[in-house]
Amino acid sequence: MKESYRSKTAFALAWVWLAFVAFNVWDLIAHYTGKSSLVALAVLGALTALVYSIALRPATVFTEEGLVGRNPFRTTFLPWASIDDVTVSHSINVHHGDERVLRLWTPMSSARERAKAQRRGAPRQERGRFKTEPTLSRSEQAAVEAFAGKTHADWVGDQIRERAEAARRRDEQAAPARVTWSYDSIAVLVAAIALVVAAIVVA
Repeated sequence: MKESYRSKTAFALAWVWLAFVAFNVWDLIAHYTGKSSLVALAVLGALTALVYSIALRPATVFTEEGLVGRNPFRTTFLPWASIDDVTVSHSINVHHGDERVLRLWTPMSSARERAKAQRRGAPRQERGRFKTEPTLSRSEQAAVEAFAGKTHADWVGDQIRERAEAARRRDEQAAPARVTWSYDSIAVLVAAIALVVAAIVVA
């Protein structure tokens, strides 16, 4: 069973952008005016290629066999047992064989999100004689404690570390990483470059 983690904000904004682009492409084709329309299409194509590569494609995927890190132009597969350590700063850094580091593009941790997580993890001061906060169930309280002081990136990093430790306890084989190019991102980029070249030639 696969579990995917990504930046929800970037993903949502990317789909809003695609809807905007789809409307504008239809409008430019319906009211084609020559060079200016082609230049506008080229600009939209270049920006869409960038949005796809950095907002839509990146994801951190958990599978039964290992961790899949989908970055803009490469996909890296790491068997769980091959992961040595995980550190989280702005990004999640997965350390594996020969002191190599896989930096995951998503989820990331901004300074603002980390400050908010630290405030959430700090003990609350009660004011007055009466409590106004709702009483949480046992499961809700456990979830609050699990996330206390942690960002989404910290939590995902913990999950990676736990799965790697579990794989080592089962004596699974620590196979090397497999890295492949992202042909979908490359294809989108080539198409955008072709549009820009066509616009330059026509102009």
